[in-house]
Amino acid sequence: MNTAPKVTDLHVVQNIPLPAPAFSISEIPRSDAQASFVASSRETIRAILSGQDPRFLVIVGPCSIHDTKAGLEYAKRLRDLADRVSDKLYLVMRVYFEKPRTTVGWKGLIMDPDLDGTDNIPKGLHLARRFLREVIELGVPTATELLDPITPQYIADLISWSAIGARTSESQTHRQMASGLSMPIGFKNTISGDVVAAVNAIGAAIKPQTFLGVSEQGVASAVSTSGNPDCHVILRGGADGPNHDPASVAHAVAILENAGIPPHLMIDASHANCGKDDQRMPGVFEEIVAQRVAGNKAIIGSMLESYLVAGNQDFPQPLDQLTYGQSITDKCIDWPTTERLLLAACEAL
Repeated sequence: MNTAPKVTDLHVVQNIPLPAPAFSISEIPRSDAQASFVASSRETIRAILSGQDPRFLVIVGPCSIHDTKAGLEYAKRLRDLADRVSDKLYLVMRVYFEKPRTTVGWKGLIMDPDLDGTDNIPKGLHLARRFLREVIELGVPTATELLDPITPQYIADLISWSAIGARTSESQTHRQMASGLSMPIGFKNTISGDVVAAVNAIGAAIKPQTFLGVSEQGVASAVSTSGNPDCHVILRGGADGPNHDPASVAHAVAILENAGIPPHLMIDASHANCGKDDQRMPGVFEEIVAQRVAGNKAIIGSMLESYLVAGNQDFPQPLDQLTYGQSITDKCIDWPTTERLLLAACEAL
């Protein structure tokens, strides 16, 4: 009789294998045209980072995708607006499926696609990949935050730009992951507002790394990378307040230059830069654009949280009572405000 005490899985309720990434990709394949579009959009973003393309990059869209129907309606509106501003702005849609949590809460469409706590991750990965393909088919480039280091194997081939968030910029795991990703990457300053951590993250991500990962066949593997040269800082404010003002921008540029890293900055008009107040977000965005208009070429773009309906709504609540096109995470500006801001920015630039 085995009397040894149990020392593994004391707190694990279940451990369900996921389908291999290669299987998911074959189930929901990208077409050659879609692959060409993703590659082209990434090249455009790289050209904006380097200054070869003078346009202003705007990452705009819902705080998170919880309703793919509303998300697709937003994508169609964004496509039509992108055509109107394409000479001055390059619009990329926020398609955020993973939400970092300080404590607990809904963790996004991939983790909980049914919004009921059942955490059907295989279904979430399937939905995310299918939705990305639909957005790309419209001709809209995609942007997301990559939170779990396994997720990119399932969806990264359909992503034009990615962010490493404020909670994970200091994570060695995410810096290593970023070094092997194929799209441009923005590192946010930390929750406290520390820009040095984001600059250090770039210093790690642009260099070759070897780390533990998962192969396309779903097998644990040692991944070696060449480094990702297309990285930049995102200023998103912090515990001490906003950092989108000219003095904060100059401070961040100096830190980048001292580290020998090209001073490319994106500034988030949401999060701590507007105090998570959607009423203040338009003014912050206008201030960011005004700095670029005044000649600050270090500011290569901005971020906006935007949806069909302004604000956010309480969650959880019965799904049939949710307001269509309104965020269940952070507050967003509505579509008319988004359209007005981006048309005005195009004219100003």
